[in-house]
Amino acid sequence: MPARIVQPQGWVPAKGYANGVLTEGRTLHIGGQIGWNGDQVFETGDFVAQMEQTLANIAAIVEEAGGAVTDIVRLTWFITDKRAYLARQKEVGEAYRRVFGRHFPAMSVVVVAGLIEDEALIEIEATAQIG
Repeated sequence: MPARIVQPQGWVPAKGYANGVLTEGRTLHIGGQIGWNGDQVFETGDFVAQMEQTLANIAAIVEEAGGAVTDIVRLTWFITDKRAYLARQKEVGEAYRRVFGRHFPAMSVVVVAGLIEDEALIEIEATAQIG
């Protein structure tokens, strides 16, 4: 099976990258997702709300590929504000569980100076093993 590009229905197409690529071994590689909606519009400048939207975007891509959030095996978070992340850990956990439940894949968090989209406060890459 050749690699298949995964694009959730109704989303504005990504420019210059794929939201997800499903490979022969049913491994789904999810490109960095940020806290905008499927129309590529930021609805908020709040860190936790952007994080929750980012996770929801990842879940939508996994579901479009035929999987579930429990198929996610790795997350790499890129955040622009370490203090905001640490100060709001309880809210971060609550938002995470609203989207992913109690599924906790291997994760890393990296603090970065900035992201390509100026309004983005977080970007998350993911890998899932579908099926």
